Amino acid sequence: MRNPPWFGLLALATSCGAIAATPDYSLTIYSSAQPGQISTDRLSAYGASLPGYALVRDGRSMTLQSGNGELRFTDVAKRIDPTTVSFESLTDPGGTRVIEQNYQYDLVDREKLLERYVGEHIAVEQMRGTELARIEGTLLSAAGGNLILQQANGEVSSISNLTNIQFPSLPGGLITKPTLVWLVNAQRAGAHSTRVSYQTQGMTWWSDYNITLGGDEANCRMDLSSWVTIVNQSGGSYAQAQLKLVAGEVNRAPAAPPPAPVMMMAKGEASAIADEGFAESSLFEYHLYTLGRRSDLPDNSTKQLELFPTAVDVACRRELVFTAAPQPWSYWSQPIQDQGYAATSKGEVGAFLEFENKEANHMGVPLPAGRMRVNQASEDGSLEFIGEDVIKHTPRNETVRIKLGNSFDVVGERRQTGFKLDSASRTMSETFEISVRNRKEVSTAVTVREYLYRWNNWKVTAKNHDFRKRDAQTIDFPLTIAADGEAKVTYTVNYSW
Repeated sequence: MRNPPWFGLLALATSCGAIAATPDYSLTIYSSAQPGQISTDRLSAYGASLPGYALVRDGRSMTLQSGNGELRFTDVAKRIDPTTVSFESLTDPGGTRVIEQNYQYDLVDREKLLERYVGEHIAVEQMRGTELARIEGTLLSAAGGNLILQQANGEVSSISNLTNIQFPSLPGGLITKPTLVWLVNAQRAGAHSTRVSYQTQGMTWWSDYNITLGGDEANCRMDLSSWVTIVNQSGGSYAQAQLKLVAGEVNRAPAAPPPAPVMMMAKGEASAIADEGFAESSLFEYHLYTLGRRSDLPDNSTKQLELFPTAVDVACRRELVFTAAPQPWSYWSQPIQDQGYAATSKGEVGAFLEFENKEANHMGVPLPAGRMRVNQASEDGSLEFIGEDVIKHTPRNETVRIKLGNSFDVVGERRQTGFKLDSASRTMSETFEISVRNRKEVSTAVTVREYLYRWNNWKVTAKNHDFRKRDAQTIDFPLTIAADGEAKVTYTVNYSW
């Protein structure tokens, strides 16, 4: 058979020697997955579209010869980004240079074999009734899935519905695995400790948190456990790998990936979370979580690991918030002067849970973005799911606040009771009455939250309850409502422009 015209170029290269079969893997996995974004039911369908990537470092012992030689490396991920590949000798970095670097991905398949064997002799097997017929000849064409063979007697046959095709050998140039090929110049011959680094798509991770809620409204306590899910669909398997996870928004150029980042640990000791568990440390403006033991990460696998030990007896706060007013506009061109805008509305009473992520509260660790699920013990002692929410990356010493749902027994409405617009003086006043009813058998605390949405310059001129200013456009009225009771809030706000 004829070799392709470029085959001889590869044949001229000299082999550099053997590559040790046992790799030393280290993976740093980056994620751009939003909490709850990935459907676990469809994990197998993501592949290269997984929102994340990994920096793979593969340490090997390789035998190099003195001078120039070719080095072929096949143990790479199928979804490798070849622009990020680097090879280095740790034994003699100053005396070892990579002169050329190539990534070969012309993997063998049926179509490529047929393309290469046009004009060559092959054998085809086909079922004819209950017998298997064998046809040999020169392949003239393989277009459209039909093979055209010229047999030894000169007859030309068009063959479809094949059972099997037999090729004499694997053509030169076709490979069974993606292969990195380096032309290496080594001054020192013999065994070298080397490291191959590259980025690959098809990997991501995310966090999940489980809260067990206890106590009551006046004495809220909770336990929090945390898990990391790692997905590997990169096309490569990594045995006994050191795993690192990066939490934070790492910018990537849209046109082309950046070079492999240098993993510089910030000064100071890493905060050990548990023996052989994850340890947290700073990495530039992000957070790095390093697993204290090695773990297998096979291709097409999903692995779950404990992120932190369970935080026990964390103080928390439960809050019911009634809201019926619309959110303020993000941009005003002028005041909202329409009297009927949000004049009357039934609101909802949201149930919230919050806690301080502080060491004094048995927490105090940076929490990667993730989904928080909350369970509470029922009267028979079984845990029941009561709600979930997602959190963003949350540093230590910050407050974590999640919404669990809406209250069943607390209801209310809001109605406008007065409105006055004076265009001459460029002022507007509005009066509201908010009614909230508690149908529980016990008293409960409710916060009435009002958004002052008509204009950014406002002043409350009358009220029947004290309020707290939450931000530039929000005020809170804290109430305690008796069992099966009702509370009303009235206030007047004046806008000027």
